[in-house]
Amino acid sequence: MGRRSERLSKQGMLASDLAGEGDVIQVVSRAFDVLRCFEGHETRLGNLDISNRCGLPRSTVSRLTHTLTRMGQLVYLPRDQKYRIGPSAVAMSTSMMRGLQLRNLIRLRLQEVAEQLPGTVGFVIPDRFHLVYLEFARSASALGLHESTGSRIAMASTAAGHAYTAALDEDVGDALLAEMDRESPDSAKMLRPRIAANRQFLREHGYVVACGLWSPHINGLAVPLWSPQYQTFVVTTIGLLSAMYDEKRLHSEVAPKLLELGAAVGSLLEGADGDIFSGRMDRKALPVSTPNNNKNIKSEDANELEAGTRRPRSARSLRARDGRR
Repeated sequence: MGRRSERLSKQGMLASDLAGEGDVIQVVSRAFDVLRCFEGHETRLGNLDISNRCGLPRSTVSRLTHTLTRMGQLVYLPRDQKYRIGPSAVAMSTSMMRGLQLRNLIRLRLQEVAEQLPGTVGFVIPDRFHLVYLEFARSASALGLHESTGSRIAMASTAAGHAYTAALDEDVGDALLAEMDRESPDSAKMLRPRIAANRQFLREHGYVVACGLWSPHINGLAVPLWSPQYQTFVVTTIGLLSAMYDEKRLHSEVAPKLLELGAAVGSLLEGADGDIFSGRMDRKALPVSTPNNNKNIKSEDANELEAGTRRPRSARSLRARDGRR
């Protein structure tokens, strides 16, 4: 493996971390920054709106939106003098959402927990300083946090984000915080004081809690999982009303169910030979774990990957004393 490939294989690596090394094409990175501004198919933005959202000069944004429009990634609306997501981008996202066997199985696991706890249960993936809901579930009686597939949540103010950053290798996590310092200082200010404690708690217990960060009325708990397909961490998480579930109740009642969910989803990720997003998997039966409330955490599994994150790992949730970060 060449040096460039080794750098790209680092979990959580940001484009800006490599920008000084001469192997990142900035215009490509910026084009994706522009597309990230459009969070829904109905979102309409002008060049000034995009410039404000992604922090690029308006002249740069103008050139990028022109090119993206020529490519069909954006559509220009002359009457509004704004842009919206174009047919090529929609077609690309639609093709990536086909073949949902694995995701359907994950959704079933989330729904099992949602029927037991009155909150929103999610499976999220990282995207720079945010995480995106790939799947979610909630019971009919769920109160409080109502997210949906495609919703973006901030890393700094959510249990899922704190779990994800705590799971990263310390050098990768510190690089992410440094980037956040430059681009989103308020977020870095919220996350930085907690990251050391989050790392320690994750090592000891296998999950992370965050109470009242996103909203004073919402408490959250999250379990990070290693994804072999994408060589990064994904997260199972739940948000509950703080009036119903204080921190003590999160630890005693919610954590066991989320750890069990993490083990079940981790088993599914381990058995997938293809793409979790497009479902291009080998046609073989996927393992489906049977919930077992009496399942003990095995300490002998804990130190399997103390050496770091550069070699393939299973998708198990991070357990007590698990050194994988």
